[in-house]
Amino acid sequence: MPLILTDEQTMLKEAADGFLAERAPIRHLRELRDRKDADGVSRELWRAFGEMGFAGVIVPEAHGGSGLGAVEAGVIAESLGRTLTPSPFLGSSVLAAKVLLEAGSDAQQAAWLPQLAAGEAILTLALEEGAKHAPERIETRAERAGNGFRLNGRKAFVLDGHVADALIVVARADEGLTLFLVDPKAAGVEIERTAMVDAHNAARVTLNNVEVDADAVLGEVGGAGAPLNAALALGRACAAAMLTGAGDQAFQITLDYIKGRKQFGRAIGEFQALQHRSAHLFSEIEIARAATLGALQRLDAGADKADLAVSVAKAKAGRVAELAVQEGVQMHGGVGMTDEYDIGLYMKRVRVLNELLGDAHFHAEVIARAGGY
Repeated sequence: MPLILTDEQTMLKEAADGFLAERAPIRHLRELRDRKDADGVSRELWRAFGEMGFAGVIVPEAHGGSGLGAVEAGVIAESLGRTLTPSPFLGSSVLAAKVLLEAGSDAQQAAWLPQLAAGEAILTLALEEGAKHAPERIETRAERAGNGFRLNGRKAFVLDGHVADALIVVARADEGLTLFLVDPKAAGVEIERTAMVDAHNAARVTLNNVEVDADAVLGEVGGAGAPLNAALALGRACAAAMLTGAGDQAFQITLDYIKGRKQFGRAIGEFQALQHRSAHLFSEIEIARAATLGALQRLDAGADKADLAVSVAKAKAGRVAELAVQEGVQMHGGVGMTDEYDIGLYMKRVRVLNELLGDAHFHAEVIARAGGY
Protein backbone atom coordinates (compact mmCIF):
# COMPACT_ATOMS: atom_id res chain seq x y z
CA MET A 1 0.00 0.00 0.00
CA PRO A 2 1.23 3.58 -0.68
CA LEU A 3 3.25 5.02 2.20
CA ILE A 4 1.41 8.34 2.08
CA LEU A 5 -1.44 9.84 4.05
CA THR A 6 -4.91 10.06 2.55
CA ASP A 7 -6.57 13.45 2.12
CA GLU A 8 -8.54 12.93 5.35
CA GLN A 9 -5.44 11.91 7.28
CA THR A 10 -3.59 14.93 5.92
CA MET A 11 -6.39 17.17 7.15
CA LEU A 12 -6.13 15.56 10.58
CA LYS A 13 -2.38 16.17 10.58
CA GLU A 14 -2.86 19.83 9.73
CA ALA A 15 -5.51 20.18 12.43
CA ALA A 16 -3.31 18.51 15.07
CA ASP A 17 -0.22 20.52 14.10
CA GLY A 18 -2.16 23.77 14.13
CA PHE A 19 -3.92 23.05 17.41
CA LEU A 20 -0.75 22.09 19.26
CA ALA A 21 1.29 24.94 17.78
CA GLU A 22 -1.33 27.38 19.10
CA ARG A 23 -2.40 25.76 22.37
CA ALA A 24 0.66 23.80 23.48
CA PRO A 25 3.94 24.95 21.92
CA ILE A 26 7.23 24.16 23.64
CA ARG A 27 6.77 27.02 26.09
CA HIS A 28 3.79 25.08 27.49
CA LEU A 29 6.19 22.34 28.56
CA ARG A 30 8.60 24.91 29.99
CA GLU A 31 5.85 26.62 31.97
CA LEU A 32 4.62 23.39 33.55
CA ARG A 33 8.20 22.38 34.37
CA ASP A 34 9.42 25.71 35.71
CA ARG A 35 6.48 26.32 38.04
CA LYS A 36 6.73 22.71 39.23
CA ASP A 37 3.09 22.09 38.41
CA ALA A 38 1.64 19.41 40.70
CA ASP A 39 0.04 17.51 37.82
CA GLY A 40 2.57 18.18 35.08
CA VAL A 41 -0.28 18.12 32.56
CA SER A 42 -3.13 20.51 31.81
CA ARG A 43 -6.62 19.15 32.41
CA GLU A 44 -7.99 22.07 30.39
CA LEU A 45 -5.82 21.10 27.44
CA TRP A 46 -6.90 17.47 27.81
CA ARG A 47 -10.57 18.50 27.64
CA ALA A 48 -9.73 20.50 24.52
CA PHE A 49 -8.21 17.30 23.11
CA GLY A 50 -11.59 15.72 23.67
CA GLU A 51 -13.41 18.57 21.93
CA MET A 52 -11.10 18.23 18.92
CA GLY A 53 -11.73 14.48 18.74
CA PHE A 54 -8.10 13.67 19.48
CA ALA A 55 -8.57 12.03 22.88
CA GLY A 56 -11.04 9.52 21.45
CA VAL A 57 -9.34 9.00 18.11
CA ILE A 58 -9.69 5.17 18.21
CA VAL A 59 -12.88 5.14 20.31
CA PRO A 60 -15.97 4.14 18.28
CA GLU A 61 -18.48 6.84 17.46
CA ALA A 62 -21.09 4.95 19.50
CA HIS A 63 -19.06 5.86 22.59
CA GLY A 64 -18.46 9.47 21.57
CA GLY A 65 -15.15 8.94 19.84
CA SER A 66 -13.86 9.63 16.34
CA GLY A 67 -13.90 5.97 15.31
CA LEU A 68 -10.59 6.21 13.46
CA GLY A 69 -7.62 3.86 13.32
CA ALA A 70 -3.96 3.35 14.06
CA VAL A 71 -2.71 5.67 11.30
CA GLU A 72 -4.78 8.54 12.67
CA ALA A 73 -3.54 7.86 16.20
CA GLY A 74 0.00 7.94 14.83
CA VAL A 75 -0.65 11.26 13.09
CA ILE A 76 -1.63 12.86 16.40
CA ALA A 77 1.30 11.19 18.17
CA GLU A 78 3.75 12.63 15.64
CA SER A 79 2.33 16.11 16.23
CA LEU A 80 2.80 15.64 19.97
CA GLY A 81 6.40 14.64 19.31
CA ARG A 82 6.98 17.86 17.43
CA THR A 83 5.80 20.12 20.25
CA LEU A 84 6.91 17.94 23.21
CA THR A 85 3.47 18.48 24.72
CA PRO A 86 2.94 16.72 28.08
CA SER A 87 -0.30 14.85 27.47
CA PRO A 88 -2.02 11.63 28.62
CA PHE A 89 -2.57 10.72 24.96
CA LEU A 90 -0.24 7.73 24.76
CA GLY A 91 -1.22 6.22 28.09
CA SER A 92 -4.93 6.98 27.92
CA SER A 93 -6.06 7.37 24.30
CA VAL A 94 -3.80 4.63 22.94
CA LEU A 95 -2.79 2.00 25.51
CA ALA A 96 -5.77 2.12 27.88
CA ALA A 97 -8.35 2.72 25.15
CA LYS A 98 -7.03 -0.21 23.11
CA VAL A 99 -7.17 -2.55 26.11
CA LEU A 100 -10.77 -1.48 26.82
CA LEU A 101 -11.74 -2.01 23.19
CA GLU A 102 -10.09 -5.45 23.07
CA ALA A 103 -11.08 -6.81 26.48
CA GLY A 104 -13.67 -4.56 28.13
CA SER A 105 -17.23 -5.68 28.67
CA ASP A 106 -20.11 -3.59 27.34
CA ALA A 107 -20.58 -2.12 30.82
CA GLN A 108 -16.89 -1.30 31.23
CA GLN A 109 -16.71 0.32 27.82
CA ALA A 110 -19.87 2.34 28.43
CA ALA A 111 -18.52 3.52 31.78
CA TRP A 112 -15.11 4.69 30.59
CA LEU A 113 -14.83 5.19 26.83
CA PRO A 114 -17.20 8.21 26.59
CA GLN A 115 -15.35 9.95 29.43
CA LEU A 116 -12.00 9.17 27.86
CA ALA A 117 -13.12 10.42 24.44
CA ALA A 118 -14.43 13.67 25.95
CA GLY A 119 -11.17 14.35 27.76
CA GLU A 120 -13.00 14.12 31.08
CA ALA A 121 -11.13 11.06 32.34
CA ILE A 122 -7.57 9.77 32.20
CA LEU A 123 -6.81 6.06 32.21
CA THR A 124 -3.42 4.40 32.00
CA LEU A 125 -1.79 1.01 31.79
CA ALA A 126 0.22 -0.21 34.79
CA LEU A 127 2.49 -2.82 33.23
CA GLU A 128 6.21 -2.31 33.80
CA GLU A 129 7.94 -3.55 36.93
CA GLY A 130 11.66 -3.21 36.20
CA ALA A 131 14.14 -0.74 34.79
CA LYS A 132 13.69 -2.04 31.22
CA HIS A 133 10.64 -2.97 29.18
CA ALA A 134 9.82 -6.63 29.88
CA PRO A 135 6.08 -7.28 29.47
CA GLU A 136 6.44 -10.99 30.17
CA ARG A 137 8.14 -10.49 33.55
CA ILE A 138 5.18 -9.73 35.81
CA GLU A 139 5.48 -10.48 39.50
CA THR A 140 2.41 -8.57 40.71
CA ARG A 141 0.07 -11.22 42.09
CA ALA A 142 -3.70 -11.54 41.92
CA GLU A 143 -5.05 -14.00 44.48
CA ARG A 144 -8.68 -14.95 44.73
CA ALA A 145 -10.39 -13.45 47.76
CA GLY A 146 -14.14 -13.61 48.38
CA ASN A 147 -15.98 -12.75 45.18
CA GLY A 148 -12.96 -11.03 43.69
CA PHE A 149 -9.18 -10.73 43.92
CA ARG A 150 -6.47 -9.32 46.15
CA LEU A 151 -3.63 -7.55 44.34
CA ASN A 152 -0.07 -7.19 45.60
CA GLY A 153 2.91 -5.80 43.75
CA ARG A 154 4.75 -2.76 42.42
CA LYS A 155 4.55 -1.02 39.09
CA ALA A 156 7.01 1.46 37.58
CA PHE A 157 6.94 3.91 34.69
CA VAL A 158 3.13 4.19 34.74
CA LEU A 159 2.41 7.02 32.31
CA ASP A 160 0.54 9.86 34.07
CA GLY A 161 -0.41 7.44 36.82
CA HIS A 162 -0.53 10.23 39.41
CA VAL A 163 -3.48 11.91 37.64
CA ALA A 164 -5.26 8.78 36.39
CA ASP A 165 -8.92 8.23 37.20
CA ALA A 166 -8.48 4.49 36.68
CA LEU A 167 -5.55 2.11 36.38
CA ILE A 168 -5.46 -0.94 34.15
CA VAL A 169 -3.20 -3.24 36.15
CA VAL A 170 -1.52 -6.32 34.70
CA ALA A 171 -1.20 -9.01 37.38
CA ARG A 172 -0.48 -12.72 37.45
CA ALA A 173 -3.33 -14.94 38.65
CA ASP A 174 -3.15 -18.72 38.93
CA GLU A 175 -4.62 -18.94 35.43
CA GLY A 176 -2.09 -16.49 33.95
CA LEU A 177 -1.73 -12.79 33.23
CA THR A 178 -4.96 -10.87 33.89
CA LEU A 179 -6.11 -7.28 33.40
CA PHE A 180 -7.83 -5.42 36.23
CA LEU A 181 -9.54 -2.04 36.40
CA VAL A 182 -8.36 -0.50 39.67
CA ASP A 183 -9.52 2.68 41.38
CA PRO A 184 -6.35 4.67 42.25
CA LYS A 185 -8.09 5.86 45.42
CA ALA A 186 -8.83 2.33 46.64
CA ALA A 187 -7.42 1.21 49.98
CA GLY A 188 -3.90 -0.16 49.58
CA VAL A 189 -3.02 1.80 46.43
CA GLU A 190 -0.05 4.13 46.78
CA ILE A 191 1.03 6.36 43.91
CA GLU A 192 4.23 8.37 43.70
CA ARG A 193 4.72 10.80 40.84
CA THR A 194 8.09 10.66 39.10
CA ALA A 195 8.87 13.63 36.89
CA MET A 196 11.17 12.26 34.21
CA VAL A 197 14.25 13.87 32.72
CA ASP A 198 12.16 15.20 29.82
CA ALA A 199 9.68 16.90 32.22
CA HIS A 200 6.96 14.41 31.28
CA ASN A 201 5.18 12.28 33.82
CA ALA A 202 5.22 8.75 35.08
CA ALA A 203 4.46 7.19 38.45
CA ARG A 204 5.38 4.34 40.74
CA VAL A 205 2.35 2.39 41.91
CA THR A 206 2.34 0.10 44.93
CA LEU A 207 -0.50 -2.37 45.46
CA ASN A 208 -0.75 -3.64 49.02
CA ASN A 209 -3.62 -6.08 49.55
CA VAL A 210 -5.87 -4.13 47.17
CA GLU A 211 -9.32 -5.72 47.03
CA VAL A 212 -11.18 -5.70 43.70
CA ASP A 213 -14.45 -7.33 42.72
CA ALA A 214 -14.73 -9.92 39.97
CA ASP A 215 -16.32 -7.31 37.68
CA ALA A 216 -13.01 -5.40 37.76
CA VAL A 217 -11.49 -8.04 35.48
CA LEU A 218 -11.09 -6.95 31.86
CA GLY A 219 -11.78 -9.93 29.64
CA GLU A 220 -11.08 -13.41 30.92
CA VAL A 221 -9.02 -14.35 33.96
CA GLY A 222 -5.69 -15.44 32.55
CA GLY A 223 -6.57 -13.97 29.16
CA ALA A 224 -4.51 -10.77 29.13
CA GLY A 225 -2.21 -11.96 26.34
CA ALA A 226 -4.09 -10.99 23.18
CA PRO A 227 -5.55 -7.63 24.31
CA LEU A 228 -2.27 -6.62 25.95
CA ASN A 229 -0.27 -7.47 22.82
CA ALA A 230 -2.70 -5.48 20.67
CA ALA A 231 -2.39 -2.46 22.95
CA LEU A 232 1.41 -2.70 23.09
CA ALA A 233 1.65 -2.95 19.30
CA LEU A 234 -0.39 0.21 18.85
CA GLY A 235 1.46 1.96 21.67
CA ARG A 236 4.86 1.11 20.21
CA ALA A 237 3.83 2.32 16.76
CA CYS A 238 2.58 5.60 18.23
CA ALA A 239 5.79 5.95 20.24
CA ALA A 240 7.67 5.51 16.95
CA ALA A 241 5.52 8.27 15.47
CA MET A 242 6.38 10.52 18.43
CA LEU A 243 10.07 9.77 17.91
CA THR A 244 9.74 10.63 14.22
CA GLY A 245 8.01 13.91 15.05
CA ALA A 246 10.60 14.83 17.68
CA GLY A 247 13.51 13.89 15.44
CA ASP A 248 12.12 15.80 12.46
CA GLN A 249 11.44 18.91 14.53
CA ALA A 250 14.92 18.76 16.05
CA PHE A 251 16.25 18.62 12.48
CA GLN A 252 14.16 21.64 11.44
CA ILE A 253 15.37 23.62 14.46
CA THR A 254 18.95 22.73 13.56
CA LEU A 255 18.49 23.74 9.92
CA ASP A 256 17.15 27.13 10.99
CA TYR A 257 20.13 27.58 13.30
CA ILE A 258 22.86 26.70 10.79
CA LYS A 259 21.25 28.93 8.17
CA GLY A 260 21.39 31.90 10.51
CA ARG A 261 24.60 31.28 12.48
CA LYS A 262 27.56 32.94 10.77
CA GLN A 263 31.25 32.19 11.05
CA PHE A 264 34.10 33.49 8.93
CA GLY A 265 31.57 35.76 7.24
CA ARG A 266 29.34 32.89 6.03
CA ALA A 267 26.36 30.98 7.36
CA ILE A 268 27.72 27.72 8.77
CA GLY A 269 25.05 25.89 6.79
CA GLU A 270 27.07 26.72 3.67
CA PHE A 271 29.92 24.49 4.83
CA GLN A 272 29.95 21.28 2.86
CA ALA A 273 30.52 19.03 5.88
CA LEU A 274 27.31 20.25 7.54
CA GLN A 275 25.41 19.99 4.27
CA HIS A 276 26.41 16.34 3.88
CA ARG A 277 25.39 15.53 7.46
CA SER A 278 22.08 17.34 7.01
CA ALA A 279 21.32 15.49 3.76
CA HIS A 280 22.05 12.16 5.43
CA LEU A 281 19.82 12.99 8.39
CA PHE A 282 16.98 14.10 6.10
CA SER A 283 17.12 10.75 4.30
CA GLU A 284 17.13 8.81 7.56
CA ILE A 285 14.11 10.71 8.89
CA GLU A 286 12.16 9.93 5.72
CA ILE A 287 12.99 6.22 6.09
CA ALA A 288 11.86 6.26 9.72
CA ARG A 289 8.63 8.01 8.76
CA ALA A 290 7.95 5.45 6.03
CA ALA A 291 8.64 2.53 8.38
CA THR A 292 6.33 4.00 11.00
CA LEU A 293 3.49 4.73 8.60
CA GLY A 294 3.86 1.25 7.10
CA ALA A 295 3.58 -0.33 10.56
CA LEU A 296 0.48 1.73 11.41
CA GLN A 297 -1.14 0.78 8.10
CA ARG A 298 -0.44 -2.91 8.74
CA LEU A 299 -2.06 -2.65 12.16
CA ASP A 300 -5.18 -1.15 10.60
CA ALA A 301 -5.24 -3.87 7.95
CA GLY A 302 -4.72 -6.67 10.47
CA ALA A 303 -1.84 -7.86 8.30
CA ASP A 304 0.41 -10.80 9.08
CA LYS A 305 3.57 -9.89 11.00
CA ALA A 306 2.21 -6.43 11.80
CA ASP A 307 3.86 -6.70 15.22
CA LEU A 308 7.23 -7.23 13.56
CA ALA A 309 6.65 -4.19 11.35
CA VAL A 310 6.00 -2.25 14.55
CA SER A 311 9.29 -3.47 16.04
CA VAL A 312 11.15 -2.38 12.90
CA ALA A 313 9.52 1.06 13.12
CA LYS A 314 10.20 1.54 16.83
CA ALA A 315 13.84 0.53 16.49
CA LYS A 316 14.45 2.61 13.35
CA ALA A 317 12.62 5.69 14.59
CA GLY A 318 14.47 5.52 17.89
CA ARG A 319 17.90 5.33 16.29
CA VAL A 320 17.12 8.08 13.78
CA ALA A 321 15.67 10.42 16.41
CA GLU A 322 18.76 9.82 18.55
CA LEU A 323 20.94 10.74 15.58
CA ALA A 324 18.84 13.86 14.93
CA VAL A 325 19.18 15.24 18.44
CA GLN A 326 22.88 14.36 18.68
CA GLU A 327 23.61 16.10 15.38
CA GLY A 328 21.42 19.00 16.44
CA VAL A 329 23.26 19.59 19.70
CA GLN A 330 26.64 19.24 17.98
CA MET A 331 25.76 21.64 15.15
CA HIS A 332 24.51 24.17 17.71
CA GLY A 333 27.88 24.00 19.41
CA GLY A 334 28.23 24.79 23.10
CA VAL A 335 24.90 26.62 23.29
CA GLY A 336 23.16 23.37 22.35
CA MET A 337 23.85 22.13 25.87
CA THR A 338 22.08 25.08 27.53
CA ASP A 339 18.46 25.12 28.63
CA GLU A 340 17.89 28.35 26.72
CA TYR A 341 17.88 26.45 23.42
CA ASP A 342 15.09 23.99 22.68
CA ILE A 343 17.31 21.36 21.06
CA GLY A 344 18.32 19.98 24.46
CA LEU A 345 14.67 19.41 25.35
CA TYR A 346 14.30 17.23 22.27
CA MET A 347 17.35 15.20 23.25
CA LYS A 348 15.80 14.48 26.66
CA ARG A 349 12.43 13.55 25.18
CA VAL A 350 14.00 11.19 22.65
CA ARG A 351 15.96 9.44 25.41
CA VAL A 352 12.74 8.72 27.30
CA LEU A 353 10.73 7.68 24.23
CA ASN A 354 13.50 5.29 23.23
CA GLU A 355 13.14 3.43 26.52
CA LEU A 356 9.35 3.50 26.48
CA LEU A 357 7.81 0.18 25.34
CA GLY A 358 11.17 -1.24 24.34
CA ASP A 359 14.36 0.27 22.97
CA ALA A 360 16.09 -0.65 19.69
CA HIS A 361 17.88 -3.60 21.29
CA PHE A 362 14.61 -5.01 22.64
CA HIS A 363 12.96 -4.84 19.23
CA ALA A 364 16.00 -6.18 17.39
CA GLU A 365 15.77 -9.23 19.65
CA VAL A 366 12.04 -9.56 18.92
CA ILE A 367 12.78 -9.66 15.19
CA ALA A 368 15.69 -12.06 15.64
CA ARG A 369 13.62 -14.48 17.74
CA ALA A 370 10.94 -14.41 15.04
CA GLY A 371 13.51 -15.46 12.46
CA GLY A 372 13.56 -12.10 10.70
CA TYR A 373 10.96 -9.90 9.08
